[in-house]
Amino acid sequence: MSRSTAREDMLRSAAMLFRERGVEATSLADVIEHAGAPRGSIYHHFPRGKPQLVEEATRTAGALMGSMISAGLANSGPAETLRAIIGGFRGQLESTDYTAGCPVAPAAFEGTNSPAALAAAGESFTSWEDTISASLWQRGLSQDRSRAIATMAISAIEGALIIAKAQRSTVALDRVEAELLAWLDAALESVENRT
Repeated sequence: MSRSTAREDMLRSAAMLFRERGVEATSLADVIEHAGAPRGSIYHHFPRGKPQLVEEATRTAGALMGSMISAGLANSGPAETLRAIIGGFRGQLESTDYTAGCPVAPAAFEGTNSPAALAAAGESFTSWEDTISASLWQRGLSQDRSRAIATMAISAIEGALIIAKAQRSTVALDRVEAELLAWLDAALESVENRT
């Protein structure tokens, strides 16, 4: 088993801190301390400073989430994958006293200081939508319907995360999960009834 590098540790720490505190409230010193990295190492690994760190942490978190979505869809299908995504976020919220949210969203909210990070967030969301949409299309839904459901799923989950953090409750996630799964079941059932 290979040991992670200081650079990977800093990217992981940055993503964790950004999802709990936000980008602006997280300093480079916070990331160094959280990662247990040497003080001068941040500019060695991220010579463009915080904007580069935010962009790369967002890309890394987006790719990791994308891999989990792809694996879930391939192994368990859309309904179980959505359940797992929502369940994972529910667990994170509860274990962090409602501070942790999506690791990509902070760059979308605070990306004006780092346009590359904002772009990375947008690309991540698009990639997740594309992956879910392709899975639904492979199950017989039209491309337009598949895209609409994928967009609704990502948007509803992201919105529910914001509400859950603000209300300090997972009720919004619970409701979104129930409605998304019912909507998905109905859409897939309509395909089965046509065949």
